[in-house]
This record gives sequence, C-alpha cells and structure tokens, in this order.
Amino acid sequence: MRLIPYLVSGIATLGLVLSLTSCGEENKGNGKKPETTTSGTINISVDEGYKPVIEQQLKVFDSSYPEAHITPYFKSEKQCFDDLFKDSSGLILTARDLTAAEKKVYEKNGVPLRSLAVAMDAIAIVVHPKSVDTFMTLGQLKGIMTGSFTRPYTIVFDNAQSSTVRYIVDSLIPGQQLSSKSYAVKSNQAVIEYVAQNENAIGILSVGYVWDEESTSELGEFKKGVKVVSLKNDVTGEFYQPYLGNIALFQYPLTRDLYFITRDNGYGLSAGFANFICSERGQLIFKKSRLVPLRVQLNIREVDIK
Repeated sequence: MRLIPYLVSGIATLGLVLSLTSCGEENKGNGKKPETTTSGTINISVDEGYKPVIEQQLKVFDSSYPEAHITPYFKSEKQCFDDLFKDSSGLILTARDLTAAEKKVYEKNGVPLRSLAVAMDAIAIVVHPKSVDTFMTLGQLKGIMTGSFTRPYTIVFDNAQSSTVRYIVDSLIPGQQLSSKSYAVKSNQAVIEYVAQNENAIGILSVGYVWDEESTSELGEFKKGVKVVSLKNDVTGEFYQPYLGNIALFQYPLTRDLYFITRDNGYGLSAGFANFICSERGQLIFKKSRLVPLRVQLNIREVDIK
C-alpha cells in the first residue's frame, strides 16, 4: 500500500483575466450582429496533445452559450503558432508561452497579445506490458532518448513538430541529438497503439491520453494496453507516476503548463472562451481530465493505493 497525493476541488476562483463585457452594437455597414464574448463564429488552434480536455471544455461552453460557434483544429505546436502569426485562429492553446523574441515581433507590428497558463499536465512515458523497464531514472530515460541505453528501443512520438518532441529535446536532452530510432506516428492515440503492439517500443506522449476514460476510480486508472513508466525524482529519491497529485506537487519530474494565447482585445469570442477556461467551471473540467488547474485554489489530500 502506498499513499498518493490527490487534488480536491477548489472553492474560490482567482480573478478572471478577460472582460465579459459585450460590445452591444451592430457592426456598421453590414448590419450583422458583432462578435461578443458569448456569441459569434471563430476558429481556434489547439495542440493535439490536449484534444480530449479541450473537447470537453467546448462541449460545456457550447451548451452554455448556444450562439457561440467555436471550431477547433487540433494540430502540432508549430502549426498552432503559424496560425496565430497568420491570424487564421482567434486563439491558440499550446504547451508553451510566446518567447521574448516572438513577443517583440508582435509588439513591433502593433499586435496586442494576451497569454496565461491555465493548467498543468505532464509528459507520460509508456512501454509494452512485457517491458522490464517500468521504473526509470531520468538518466536512463535520457540514455534511451539519445540511443546510448543498454537495451535498444524504438522511440515513438506523436508528431515531428509537436510540443512533446520540443519538450524532450529542450528540457530533457538539451544540446544532444535524439536517437536515430525516433519516429513520429501522427497522433498521441497512434503512439499508444504502436507501443501496445511492439515490445521494444517506448512512447512519449501527453498524459491525457494514458487515462482509461471508462474508469470509475476517483484517482483514475491507466489504459490496459501499455505500461505507464514510473520516473525517479532526483530530489526525493522516490519513483512517481503521472497522477494528478504527483504533477501538482512537482514530484513527477516531467511537467509542463498549458497556455492560451489570443489576439482578442477582450470583447470577442476568443476572450470569452479564454475567460471560461479560467473560471471555476472550466478549471473543474481540467481537474476531471487529470490536469492540474492553475486558476483556482486547490487542496491536496492523500489516499491509499493498494
């Protein structure tokens, strides 16, 4: 039996970031109603790794505001930022904020941007059920990623331009090259399927895809076709899996934040949706999807795992 920290729903929300005030006037010249924070039609671009939770957010938002029509496009991280630059999406949701250099480009062109971290998730490591490497140190994982580990692995990512690849290269093995046995299989779900069928494969993916959606457990359960690797925290010396409480306490070592970035000046539908995911309802959806909400107060308690 072991104790795992678990998040309890928060009660008080922090200040909302964007105004919910409607324009209240019709656009001059075309007679059409203006886009507001709760009505209109927009496209948004979302990192494919967050597809499950953003689909849930949009389902609740759409049912609450029937005059709002948001079409999500789930893409690689690079494609999301390309859409923001081209202004083809009113809002993007990605695993990183704008860099200082990117902010300067927008400022130079007079484009106001708003961004905020709204939730935290993790990078999950999955192996075949028969793998002997279900507990790993970060050193061992780095060895696998660079091709120097004692046992050969085929490394599988979701997309060559994904936030997952960027995270591993920038945060885990900075200055080093990925193993030549690294491949992209187009989606996070495809990573799960490939690893389940190949004994010498290791998958790197967003944690939202490793959860069994049919589980009734309060803590949640991982999908049965693969094994989720426990990683060693070099500070505590203990091994942790990417459970919600372990992510919230930074015990699981591979964590990252989810950001919204929008050009919206605070009166459009992009701002309305950004405001919604920062509200208590939106934050609870993140929690139910096993992401750590960052815009509400949280309590953490321990539960017994047998």
